[in-house]
Amino acid sequence: MIFKTSDAAEKLEKVKILLLDVDGVMTDGSIIYNDSGDEIKSFCVKDGLGIRLLMNAGIKTGVVTGRSSEALHHRCKNLRIEYIFDGILNKAKILDKIIEMTGIQASEIAYMGDDLPDIPIMRGVGIPIAVADAHESVIETACIVTSAKGGNGAIREVCEAILKAQGHWESVLNRL
Repeated sequence: MIFKTSDAAEKLEKVKILLLDVDGVMTDGSIIYNDSGDEIKSFCVKDGLGIRLLMNAGIKTGVVTGRSSEALHHRCKNLRIEYIFDGILNKAKILDKIIEMTGIQASEIAYMGDDLPDIPIMRGVGIPIAVADAHESVIETACIVTSAKGGNGAIREVCEAILKAQGHWESVLNRL
């Protein structure tokens, strides 16, 4: 993990909700269609455990994505992700609604993105995070860049860093 600003590590201590883009963050960015036209997505099980550990520590999670898919809804249901905002073309506009719904300040929100549509919301949150294989402009916007690529453990990396920064790591391990 690369901390691009001097206060990036400190910012992880303040995270109350982790928001995630889907394609390129929760997945490797591939979109697969079967012969019937059904969309198939592949999610990293390690990322899923990271999300659950984060939620078990009382940190909320959500997705903000421009696309909609049944596969995403199934994954969110399985992980018990509380906040799902799909089909969002302007991600920055949804930020006010998220703040209103959760009562969490923008400075306490982390957002993980990988591509150009993520930049506006990343500029509005306190902890903008880019996956390792993100677009160059997204990496420039981020205060933290993961070592792992999207869909390949990047979320787990961030979840563990948040848990450690907030002093939850040992208690999380003891509950396993």
